Amino acid sequence: MPTYRRTTRVPAPIDDVWTFHSTIDGLRALTPDWMHLRVDEVKGPDGTPDPEVLLEGSEIRMSMRPFGVGPRQRWTSRIVERDPDDESSAESSAHFVDDMVGGPFRKWEHTHAFYADGDETLLVDTVAYRLPFGALGDIAGPFAKVGFEGMFRDRHRRTVARFER
Repeated sequence: MPTYRRTTRVPAPIDDVWTFHSTIDGLRALTPDWMHLRVDEVKGPDGTPDPEVLLEGSEIRMSMRPFGVGPRQRWTSRIVERDPDDESSAESSAHFVDDMVGGPFRKWEHTHAFYADGDETLLVDTVAYRLPFGALGDIAGPFAKVGFEGMFRDRHRRTVARFER
């Protein structure tokens, strides 16, 4: 399965970066404008609407329309793993994983990892994915990284800009 990875040094402590990335407002702030993100619904693990923190079991229903072209792409993402579960206990490293339970990919698993490095944080996004269209999608899969690069480069740039002193 193809994998995309991007690593960036963020000029802020891990607790701050972790907390920001653990919210729906963080997702909105990090998504490039050209993706035309619309968040339709957010549910916590117990079904509570609009939780403050995206915990394991939270679901996000959203849609995107990259570059304003074509129909909106509907997407449902679920947080399937979160460590540490308590945001205040983030020490040397933390991560959460979301997967696509409905959307344009056959498989999408996104690991958001955070590693403390003194007063800074290494942010590592890793996406394991499979494109639609069966065998044809599998052949094209490795080349899809080119499409991810702009989005993740922008997300990482926005994260650094948010925390620059």
